[in-house]
Amino acid sequence: MMKKNIKLVIAYDGTNYHGWQVQKDKRTIQGTIEEQLRRITGENIRIIGSGRTDAGVHALNQVANFKTNSDLTPLQIKRALNSLLPEDIYVKSAECVPLKFHARYMAKSKTYEYRILNREEPDIFQRKYHWHVIPKLDIEVMKTALSLLKGTHDFSSFVSAGGATKNHVRTIYKIELYKEDDLIRIVIEANGFLRHMVRNIVGTVVQLGYGKISLDQFKDIFAACDRQAAGKKAPAKGLFLVKVTY
Repeated sequence: MMKKNIKLVIAYDGTNYHGWQVQKDKRTIQGTIEEQLRRITGENIRIIGSGRTDAGVHALNQVANFKTNSDLTPLQIKRALNSLLPEDIYVKSAECVPLKFHARYMAKSKTYEYRILNREEPDIFQRKYHWHVIPKLDIEVMKTALSLLKGTHDFSSFVSAGGATKNHVRTIYKIELYKEDDLIRIVIEANGFLRHMVRNIVGTVVQLGYGKISLDQFKDIFAACDRQAAGKKAPAKGLFLVKVTY
């Protein structure tokens, strides 16, 4: 049995990565961190993330854990990792936790935020971190549609093909839309998320916002439990993993 279990809180810019999960011959967040942990500890370590963010998705507070026999303290591990990791990954904290702690299976909820820039002119300095939507969006109708998703429902209309789970029932605890000047933020907290669920919800709500579909049609899409009925998924670059709650 390993001596200790280390919990990490990690921020990363997902622009240049093929998502969180290790993939053969592809640059991933998990693979990059594991490579440096091998250098630091001399062990073949597999880190466990709270979830698998997709290619291009960012994280403000991803949670992960790994077990090790190293005598290094969590602070020493944090400092060593940050000295070796590329500048688009940063370990915000490291601490010892009970050996039974599991970053994925013990998570109670996750919070994601999707960012939309709604104006004609692009922001060339933030273009990697939001979806630029030019047509003026109807914020109030979007808020109304999002409110319908709160609670426990079958979200089959908003799951992309290829997901591992066949149970598409999830509980959304919070779903809010905030508008600050030209920036729209959609914040969703749920007990779990299906493949591309947030991006599919946002893509459909944006179609509602610029009048391509009506509120009644949105309700029908949700009730249909059919991915083919919903709109195209929003780009990955606007999505951030904000918080994991245990």
